[in-house]
Amino acid sequence: MSAIDGNTLEGVSATTLWTLHNRGTEAKRSDGVIRDPWAVTLLDAIDYDYLKFGKPDQSHGLRAAAFDIEARDYLSAHPRAAVVALAEGLQTSFWRLQRAGVADELTWYSIDLPPVMDLRRQLLPREDRIVELAQSALDLSWMDRVEGSNGVFITAEGLLMYLEPDDALGLIRDCAARFPGGVMMFDSIPGWFSRRTLKGFNLTKRYVAPPMPFGQSADDALTLAGSVPGVRAARDIGLPPGRGLWKAATWPALDRIGVLRRIRPSITLLEFG
Repeated sequence: MSAIDGNTLEGVSATTLWTLHNRGTEAKRSDGVIRDPWAVTLLDAIDYDYLKFGKPDQSHGLRAAAFDIEARDYLSAHPRAAVVALAEGLQTSFWRLQRAGVADELTWYSIDLPPVMDLRRQLLPREDRIVELAQSALDLSWMDRVEGSNGVFITAEGLLMYLEPDDALGLIRDCAARFPGGVMMFDSIPGWFSRRTLKGFNLTKRYVAPPMPFGQSADDALTLAGSVPGVRAARDIGLPPGRGLWKAATWPALDRIGVLRRIRPSITLLEFG
């Protein structure tokens, strides 16, 4: 495969290359926290200055693994469900779940902006079970395409923090209204980090992260159950164990320290009723 220019992605869309750098590099390790052959293929196939993001770490590999665990559980109980991957970027979750044996009957809806979808089409295999929708997650016409009678699992991995608060909460509200009985999984950054990005956050000397206007703590996310119509339950999802300092940072006992819980990123699973 000849190298594909990754510089076609800009702004928030380019952050998918940041997450790919972390996930793909981790997947190359014999002791990596995730097995993701397609991430390795994409990482090597895209011509891009990944090092401007800095030294790779375990963060996005662990995040992806956490999403996989919950998706596997849901699909084991709802094998013919619709999986809606909002702002999917260069995630390769479908193929990881396929290798886990839970993707044989599902329908996968891959949603992202046209430049990202164009890159996916150049690099990833076509699958009959994947419906590609080149549009913003906030263009709710995607909902009309989703056949949800056998269950719906919506993912917003690395999305909501880049939205304005009203848009982020509105998307959750609209998903709950449209897909009762379904679930939605997303990750959040804490408020202090959101405020820092609005002032300009230099990930490295050569890369300034896009603004992330929507921040909430793990406990803020749990209050969505009961405060957002249609959200009947919310659960905080921990990261699987990492290596070294990452393993220490995800030690469950630390989460009982209030100040640490309030300042950490979080992953939340919502149940719609």
